[in-house]
Amino acid sequence: MHQQPLFVDLLRHGEPEGGRKYRGRLDDPLSATGWRQLRRAVAVAGPWDAVISSPLCRCADFARDYSTHQGLPLYLEPDFREIDFGEWEGWEPAALFEAQGDRLTAFWRDPRRHPPPGGETLDALHGRLARGWRRWLDEPPGERLLVVCHGGAIRVLLAEALGLDPAPLLGRIHVPYACLTRLRVDWIDGNPVATLLAHGCAVDEG
Repeated sequence: MHQQPLFVDLLRHGEPEGGRKYRGRLDDPLSATGWRQLRRAVAVAGPWDAVISSPLCRCADFARDYSTHQGLPLYLEPDFREIDFGEWEGWEPAALFEAQGDRLTAFWRDPRRHPPPGGETLDALHGRLARGWRRWLDEPPGERLLVVCHGGAIRVLLAEALGLDPAPLLGRIHVPYACLTRLRVDWIDGNPVATLLAHGCAVDEG
């Protein structure tokens, strides 16, 4: 039975190579700016007992480097991947809006009813992120965890942790590059109860 509170820091990856686009499952590496953003973010946070990361390289490369230098265990969690944007993968936001503005607007207004064409539904995304979240709550490798993942994943994980509907959160919470979100999880009658302690502790994007 859990006794001590668990602190979980959700860290969005830094800027990837290739600029802003709907990359979802695309495996672009971090840019030099992205590396700087993440290093600044962790320099003013922590310490942590373990690092958990999405397997996509814009998250895992930094997580692997940081955990190695800090002597921390690293765990790759496939369920913490970003949403699959389907046919929208690789599109720049302005170009996609020009080509499919109505469909894109419908997605951001109601992602449950209007998923990306050929992509992942909100319920499927929520289901796998919730599965990963609960797995690490059941057997956390320490009392302070750093989770390196993605903007969409962080929004949905917040909803899951706080018992909220992820649909309105997906388009209404700003999660910039290297944004840090801190949660405290306590166990009440054997059930995890999360409290949002901080959100938006981000470095500049330059």
